[in-house]
Amino acid sequence: MPAPLEERLNLMRSLMWDYNIAPEHCLEVLEGKREKAGHYTETTLFRKLLESYRWFTILKIIPPERILDLLTDNVIRSLRFKSLSERYAFIRKELYRTLQTSG
Repeated sequence: MPAPLEERLNLMRSLMWDYNIAPEHCLEVLEGKREKAGHYTETTLFRKLLESYRWFTILKIIPPERILDLLTDNVIRSLRFKSLSERYAFIRKELYRTLQTSG
């Protein structure tokens, strides 16, 4: 379950510390309610999130069902580090299995 809005906004502020992009816009992009936040698309912003935060922090920002939507093969392949790609390929498989079982 995602954290309260203010905590999620603070996490987005920290993620985007070097850009003058509203954290609200970033959340809207990740939620699929907005096309872009600054120059970031849904895919590029999600990739930045994966490369910057630990898994349990990401779960505070985005619900698992939405993560599963965003965690595509292309995103996994585009991660900078092979270890991250392998980790998120495993997470996607487990998340899919868990969500299929529970819902």
